[in-house]
Amino acid sequence: MSSKNLSDFNFVIFGGDGDLALKKIFPALYQRLNDDQIHDNSKIVVLSKNEKDSEQFRNQLNAELLKRIPEADQKCIARLCAMTTYIKIEITNPEDYESLRLLLSTNGHNHSIFYYSTPSSLFGYISAGLHGKKLIDPNSKVVLEKPLGSDLKTFEELNKTIRKYFKEYQIYRIDHYLGKETVQNIMVLRFANYLFELAWNRQHIDYVEITVAESLGVESRKDYYDKYGALKDMVQNHLLQLLCLVAMEAPSELNADNVRNEKLKALHALQKYGADDIKKATVKGQYTRGKIGDAHVNSYQEDIEGYGSTTETFVALRVFIQNWRWAGVPFYLRTGKRMPERYSEIVINFKPVPQNIFPEKAPLDRNKLVIRLQPDEHIELEQIAKIPGPGGYRYKSISLDMDYKSSIGKQFPDAYERLIMDVIRGNQTLFMREDEVRASWEWIHSIIDHWEGQELKLYQAGTQALSDDVLMPGHEWNKI
Repeated sequence: MSSKNLSDFNFVIFGGDGDLALKKIFPALYQRLNDDQIHDNSKIVVLSKNEKDSEQFRNQLNAELLKRIPEADQKCIARLCAMTTYIKIEITNPEDYESLRLLLSTNGHNHSIFYYSTPSSLFGYISAGLHGKKLIDPNSKVVLEKPLGSDLKTFEELNKTIRKYFKEYQIYRIDHYLGKETVQNIMVLRFANYLFELAWNRQHIDYVEITVAESLGVESRKDYYDKYGALKDMVQNHLLQLLCLVAMEAPSELNADNVRNEKLKALHALQKYGADDIKKATVKGQYTRGKIGDAHVNSYQEDIEGYGSTTETFVALRVFIQNWRWAGVPFYLRTGKRMPERYSEIVINFKPVPQNIFPEKAPLDRNKLVIRLQPDEHIELEQIAKIPGPGGYRYKSISLDMDYKSSIGKQFPDAYERLIMDVIRGNQTLFMREDEVRASWEWIHSIIDHWEGQELKLYQAGTQALSDDVLMPGHEWNKI
């Protein structure tokens, strides 16, 4: 869709000179402008408490884009900078929103998108400030970044605050994982290929693994991360959303409400944990000093510059879905920091053949469908094939591999590019509805509420030292 099919808009970014905006939002806007999907008459407004003016911010933005997009077109950067205005604002001061009102009143656009690239503690102040200056109307949209609360209670409080000023159809709760091309391809893989959908059930699938491994530590997010930990930071949103896409039923029609209705059913079908389930079905860990590649790295306690924290940096869960399609099939969710490598993938492990008829009697590996989300997005189907040559039926596991980029023949847009364009177009399919977030928090609480006495296991950074606890790839989870 070219820009001529889209109306001009105001794109207002609170905290627009922060890391998220400069690393993700502005590069995404640049790419879509360069691809003629955004019109130059649209306006971008950056609001922050930092002392600078529009010219200073444009210089900063120019340098950041050249650093992050080495092949960037300088003319396109100049166009984006020309669309951008900086306003210094104290977010908690309602009167400071007058300058924003005056600026937007001169643009003449009746479509405003408010992007809250700030801590969620400021969402209420921003919404009240916009409302006070009559900047919210039925055409307005608001984009919310995680975390959406730190538990069910705080989510409900935050949601109540936002819903006081915006209706549900105006709210876009962003999860960047849902914007990844390979994540969206799960829907096509399942529902456009009869072969896979026919086998996508408990009769044919033995177990499912969903893994998000990070080689980095907490970096600059130490204050946030020590409050949330891996369970709330990754499982409650990213991993559960991936699980929903794998487990959901086919929607009757591919639109936002139908897709989200099916995801919600999957969330409601998740078996909650009781006190007896926690020790045998969950593991939490924390990294100690170790080595990533050739670099020696600190422990988590050193990274947060404090000692005595019991925050988990690793989580593994065995999850069951209580419906006819998935009854008895374990889903293994795992995520951790300071892993040996960074990758995200979904592995569908099919059941073994009922009997090995070949005289060699070498073990037969099971068929697997591997969906690699990052890095090097690809899909591969592992199957058994005969080794060429005489000497009987010697066989091995080989992969039918579709390298997504080489097969499709084009560079993938970043997740934020797709999600921002969906906000502009008004498509909420890839965004979480409030009942989805509520259901995910309710399920997470069945872990939190029973985790008090759970042992925190230590693992050396850069290792798979917890593999004996069935946490890392290669373990036969189904033998637990």
